Amino acid sequence: MDGQEVGETEDLATLVHLNEHILLQEIKSRYFKDKIYTYVGDILVAVNPFKPLKIYSNDVSSQYRNAKISSLPPHIFAVSDISYQAMLGQGLGQQQSQCVLISGESGAGKTESTKLIIKHLMDISGSTSQLGQQILQVNPLLEAFGNAQTLMNDNSSRFGKYIQLKFHKGQVLGAKISEYLLEKTRVVRQNPGEQCFHVFYYMLAGLTPEQLDKYQLDINANYRYLTNGLNKVKSSSPRLKSEFEDVINAMDVVGFTEQDQDNMLSVLSAVLNLGNVNFELNSDDAATVSNTGTSALKQAATLLGIDALEVVDCFTFNETVTRGEVIRRNYTAHQAEDARNATTKAIYGRMFGWIVNKINQLLAPEILEKEMGEIGILDIFGFEHFEKNSFEQACINLANEQLQFFFNKHIFTMEQEEYKKEGIDWNEIKFVDNLPLLHMFVGKPVGLLSLLDEESFFPKATDHTFVEKLNKAFEKNTYYLKASNTTSNNFTIAHYAGKVTYTSDGFLEKNRDTLPPGINEMLQRSSNSLVSLIFKGTITRTGTLALQGRSRKSNTKKGRKAPVISAAKRKVTLGGQFKTSLQILMERMTHSTPHFIRCIKPNNNKAAASFEDNYVSSQVGLAYM
Repeated sequence: MDGQEVGETEDLATLVHLNEHILLQEIKSRYFKDKIYTYVGDILVAVNPFKPLKIYSNDVSSQYRNAKISSLPPHIFAVSDISYQAMLGQGLGQQQSQCVLISGESGAGKTESTKLIIKHLMDISGSTSQLGQQILQVNPLLEAFGNAQTLMNDNSSRFGKYIQLKFHKGQVLGAKISEYLLEKTRVVRQNPGEQCFHVFYYMLAGLTPEQLDKYQLDINANYRYLTNGLNKVKSSSPRLKSEFEDVINAMDVVGFTEQDQDNMLSVLSAVLNLGNVNFELNSDDAATVSNTGTSALKQAATLLGIDALEVVDCFTFNETVTRGEVIRRNYTAHQAEDARNATTKAIYGRMFGWIVNKINQLLAPEILEKEMGEIGILDIFGFEHFEKNSFEQACINLANEQLQFFFNKHIFTMEQEEYKKEGIDWNEIKFVDNLPLLHMFVGKPVGLLSLLDEESFFPKATDHTFVEKLNKAFEKNTYYLKASNTTSNNFTIAHYAGKVTYTSDGFLEKNRDTLPPGINEMLQRSSNSLVSLIFKGTITRTGTLALQGRSRKSNTKKGRKAPVISAAKRKVTLGGQFKTSLQILMERMTHSTPHFIRCIKPNNNKAAASFEDNYVSSQVGLAYM
């Protein structure tokens, strides 16, 4: 096969000689011929073209229906077809659950690949029904609420998702979404050059003047929670307005009622107004809402269906009862801002959880068949390495370490078993084993997340004492590097994809993920049915929102007692939730037959016809060599 012209080999595993340099040159040559898909054995490499290509039409889709993989050029439709046929048990005699793992850096095309996989599965399964259309609209809907513009990607997923499609006799019967680690912090704070979740900009551009007035929004206001928000809305208004119309259409198709949508817009508007609640110190050095923040406070309270004065109390002081005596502790202005931001993050995070709940409720199979097939599609955040890396990046990179371990174990174990079957004399294949690093993260009792939980429950612990514990616990660990300056809050981890320096600032607060006293109970009593519902629900051990009984009577009774019970008996940290959800995800994928798609970002400028060798080499080398 080596006699072929560079860029003409469709499966690079067939080359007699293959190293990182050859792999790079083959992919590069194919990229400039608009051949963005290449096989490397059982792995599909997909390079983001950063331009539209006419290779996804219905005619192309039909060609990849029940076709042999070697009979057509490499394509993402081929992967979905293979997974579909395997799920049906063709050639195997029985049905088997399948999963498609889509990996790659932020901006490499994972989200678009997910949508293409689902589109093709709907096409080949003949799902032209309303259910099929509902499933196709799920991704655009979740993108609006869970994606944002970052420095690396204009449409970066700030959460992970696993989509389970359920089939019976080849027909899709339903779907279920599992979501992972929504970046709630982005609602209240974005890094320079980055933006908040898309839906806020869509809403400001898409609402009519009458609707803006109804939801107490001002297109000319400077909303603290939207970095460069006003400039974006004004400069891209027609496009953003069209996106808003698409989101409303997606909600209509999936099955969200007009009341649902009205409540959601009220909550989104309340979030923007909460950000403009300002604080100052009074003559007693206690936090109070400033004159400039009073109007925003009243508007937010009205939209949330709660009492403005009660909001002020929850944001500015805390009362405890000791030996029958009420002790009041006034907040500083900074503490009041923290209380406001924590409330905002909880409101948005729970609303997002409710959206996923609602989708799962609407798309659940009406009849559970005994012989039901499943294809899961994993679209999860890629490895991240920014100038400043925090708690979110640590969790995201842990997820990528776990997936890399799964990838290595499956690919190399499978190859060795194939050699055995064919009677080929072979030596054990050596690969970089990152299991020791995983143990450093999730091990008990001395793992990074366990130590973080331990510090999170100590009232006097700080982000710096957490780093001091890490320095002591991992002093001899080759994957851990402590900062040369003993007063630094930084630490470095040598990941499979390279060294990343994290700053522990905010680690404890984010891991605790707690609400100010009284907030939960206040929001449970909201006259906005959506707000009341989501705060009467409980957060599970995997971090998802579990909605309890729907009747108002039973909800009220449980809602007023749940916060105390939850806090006292089974408070689970954000890191603990993420670790558990990751374990369940791995178990689920282990019981399925995996298919791998590695998305590649050709350059850091989001530009078409541009291929940076060193940048791409760092991506392909990690996955395949």
